[in-house]
Amino acid sequence: MTMGRYVYDWPRPMVTVDAAVFACVEGRVRLLLIQRRHEPFQGRWALPGGFVEMDEDLDAAVARELAEETGLKDIPLEQLHTFGKPGRDPRGRTITIAYFGVVPQDAPPVTAADDAAQARWFDLDKLPEMAFDHDEIARCAIERL
Repeated sequence: MTMGRYVYDWPRPMVTVDAAVFACVEGRVRLLLIQRRHEPFQGRWALPGGFVEMDEDLDAAVARELAEETGLKDIPLEQLHTFGKPGRDPRGRTITIAYFGVVPQDAPPVTAADDAAQARWFDLDKLPEMAFDHDEIARCAIERL
């Protein structure tokens, strides 16, 4: 180690962001989910999100991931909670900062892209089984709602 510079030689966790976005559809509140195109959990539903880039602000990362996977832009988002239980991601130690948002008008159409095979609005009482610990994140977001 030199003055002012540190050398890290131990494993470090990865950081992700996930977005729990709600909207009203036909008078019912719905949650936006994407179907994962790739492993892990290929084919399972999840909240839109992904890895934070090395020089990226957290708020910018969640907005980017939401836009890349669903086409939604300019959705007001705020930090909801941090989830970091060991084993939540089979790829390694991962900590996610979950965000919460409500679309101010009726649910806009969404388009799956990037690593999302599908993007859909789900009734809160008909949520599918989710990847990772996204069911826990969704419950936390629904409580906030």
